[in-house]
This record gives sequence, C-alpha cells and structure tokens, in this order.
Amino acid sequence: MLNEAFSLQSNSNGNGNGNGKENPKRKSPSKNKKKKKRGGRKKKMTAEQLHALNSVKEWVFLDQPSPAVDDDFGVLKTQGRVGDNILFDLHSHSIRSDGFLSPSKVVERAHGNGGIKFAHLKLIEAKQSFAKAASVKVLALTDHDTMFGIPEALEAARKFSMKIIPGVEISTIFSPRGESESEEPVHVLAYYSSCGPTRCEELEKFLANIREGRYLRAKNMVLKLNNLKLPLKWEHVAKIAGNGVAPGRLHVARAMVEAGHVENLRQAFNRYLYDGGPAYSTGSEPQAEEAVKLICETGGVAVLAHPWALKNPVPIVRRLKDAGLHGIEVYRSDGKLAAYNDLADDYGLFKVGGSDYHGRGGQNESDLGSVNLPVLAVHDFLRVARPIWCNAIRNILESYIQEPSEINLEQINRFARNRNSKGLGGGKDFIDLCFSSWLTIEERKNPEFEAIKLKFSNIAINVPTIKTN
Repeated sequence: MLNEAFSLQSNSNGNGNGNGKENPKRKSPSKNKKKKKRGGRKKKMTAEQLHALNSVKEWVFLDQPSPAVDDDFGVLKTQGRVGDNILFDLHSHSIRSDGFLSPSKVVERAHGNGGIKFAHLKLIEAKQSFAKAASVKVLALTDHDTMFGIPEALEAARKFSMKIIPGVEISTIFSPRGESESEEPVHVLAYYSSCGPTRCEELEKFLANIREGRYLRAKNMVLKLNNLKLPLKWEHVAKIAGNGVAPGRLHVARAMVEAGHVENLRQAFNRYLYDGGPAYSTGSEPQAEEAVKLICETGGVAVLAHPWALKNPVPIVRRLKDAGLHGIEVYRSDGKLAAYNDLADDYGLFKVGGSDYHGRGGQNESDLGSVNLPVLAVHDFLRVARPIWCNAIRNILESYIQEPSEINLEQINRFARNRNSKGLGGGKDFIDLCFSSWLTIEERKNPEFEAIKLKFSNIAINVPTIKTN
C-alpha cells in the first residue's frame, strides 16, 4: 500500500526504521486517556517521498482518463487524503500453475480484498474492515513457468480499473562451484511490460521445456510415494492439476490429502515433499543464471523470489547479480526481513515483495495485498523497470515497422488491454492508443518514440480488435 504512512516504510511490523525490529510500545499513562493520534495525523512526506508517490501515480493511472474523477473503484484522488492508497501485489498464482483460483477470480479477490489479513482478524472484524480497505491497484500474475493466465487476468482487471503486470515465476536450479555443496532449487520472478516479452517464442520454448520437466518430476514423485507404501495414481494428480497445466508438488500434495495419506498440505510437504525429502524429485530446470540472462534479453525485470527459503542465499545472490539480477524479495506480510534487506543493499538490488498468493486458504497463507510496500521501494522498482520496458516496447514496435506482418502485429496486441480498438482509423490512431496506455507523457516525448509514431502514421493498416484471450 502506498500512502503517506507507508511511504515512511511503516509496514506490518509497525516500524519505520528499516531494520526489521519492532519499536517498543509506549505505555499509556492512563487507560482512560484518549489516544489522540490513533488513526489521526500522519507524518508529513518528505520531498523525496512525495516525488516518488506522484511518479508512481502517473504510471499506475496511465490508461485511465483522470484519477481525480474516477471514484467508482476507489481510485486515488489528486487532492486530499481520501482514497490516497495504492496497493501493489507483485507475486500471485492461479490455476494456470499451482493456484486454486482462475486468473479472473484472483483479480476479483485482489479487488475485493484490499489487503485484509484474515489470519489476524476475527471474522466479524474482517467483515467490518472489508468495505473500508483499499483494493489492489497493481497486480502481477506470476504463475510457475507459464504466462497463459495473463490475458484472462487482463480482461478481468478492466472492470476494476486494475493494472496487471505480466509476469512469470521461473523454476531453476543453482549449482554451487564447491564440491561439498549440493544443488538448490531457486525461483526467479520475471516482470514484463504491457507488450509482454520480446523474442516471445524463445521465452515460451524455454518455459515449455521446464513445464515438460514438471510432468516427469511429478511422475517420479508419485513413483517414490508408491515405493513408500503410499499408493497414489498419476491420473489423480493430473486431474487435480487440470487440462494443460504442468503438475507441481502442490498438486501431488493435494492428491495425498484426498487419498488420506496425510491430514493436510503442510504435512505432505513436511514429511515427504520438502526439498531433498523422501518423495522429492527434480525436473529439467535450467540453471538460475541462464534464466536471469534470458529474462534480461527478452525485456524483463529479474527478481529473486523468497530468498528466505534458500539454504545459502549469499553465493546465489552474488552469482545472479553478475548474470543481471535486478531485485530481491524482502517484504512479506509479517514485515521487512532485515537480513535480506542488507543483502539487497550489499549487491545494489532493489527491494520488493508480494503475497505469493495461491488461494489455499487457512491462516498460514498471506492474502492478496497483505504486503505493504513503501512508496520508495515501488519507485525504485519502477525506476529500474520502466527503461527496460520502454526499450522492449520500442523493439516490438520497430519489428512491426520493419516487417508489418500479422505475426508482428499480434506480438504488439498479445497483452494489450486497450478498450476501444474497434473502428480505429489506422496506424496513427492505433499507435496513439498504445502510447497513451503504455507510456508516460515524458516517455512519449523520447525522440525514438516520436519517430516510431511518425512511421506508424504513414502505415495504412487495418487494425484488428485487440485480443484478450
């Protein structure tokens, strides 16, 4: 959530000093004395924080007419504090990988949630707080090794004025150089522009190979469980995963619960499916450095996911930084982790975080919007991401100018969410609509984009309806 309070890095652990430690609570001299400041005045933003907030606002509301008047969906207003909240969630999953909800349902929950932490609220308190909470305004769908859910998420996000960042969480393996150390699974998040990745066919082939390995991995897990006298059928796991979805450990764990071998998912992981566990198996994951390099080469921003799950994160961060890593997850729903905050500083990485929402339910899962990102953290993320995304957009548009084929036009439209693409007059109208949705006013003034706009204006094309699925 970005507002005056959170811009001072006040997150769920209640501190603003960035060291991950709670400040001691001041005792009230009298129980009956009114708490004057509770819910009242907020600390004034510094000039740096105010600049960061305005910069983030401009990007968030790019394709909306005017944030000052669009109040139907709780959009931030330019004046006053009412609605002055912007929730980001940069890590979520759907049934396209190992989540429980469809991409559209994930979006709907993000809109309705507003960062309510059900694990910490009684049901009646949650209901009372529900209407008051701000909705998630920027959501990154980051399914494991696939981007197939992005178009559905984009379509669902339209009615909520929500911004979707096309993303993916890539399963990789890290191989230490020391003989005494063992390999370790590492997940890398990739964030792309509204145009999606450049060289999308190359990226999709890369992800498809990983998904194929997930099938083999899941089958090996089922085989190991059967050898452990825990009978499980592959067809059961495949049915849970769904048609066209590469099975993961979570699908195997769900099958174990349904078969009565364990009481819940946590027990399945703790006893059998944890890294190196008796039923654990690897797939055909690429090297972590290879994934990071490909993300960079295809116009993406590379972020190390949940480093607290790693046994030895320092050499991993060091090697991935050399490969092009941009950021690291530091913020969680329970606050900022000081150790990883320091690690990010040591290697010059920006700091982000997300709920890693799967829709499992229960008190052990962070809900959508529950991670409070300081405005300066989001600004740092966008400060790195925007030039990378602009360069990717420029490359995709120039590819069409050089070869105005249907394939290259489809690449432009792949993740587009322009609402009024029907009846456009041609190249000029089309590029104007694209630019207004993808680029800030300052970015549009770049000479390279002005040249692209001029070239599109001279191209006579029949602009098709922008696809959303």
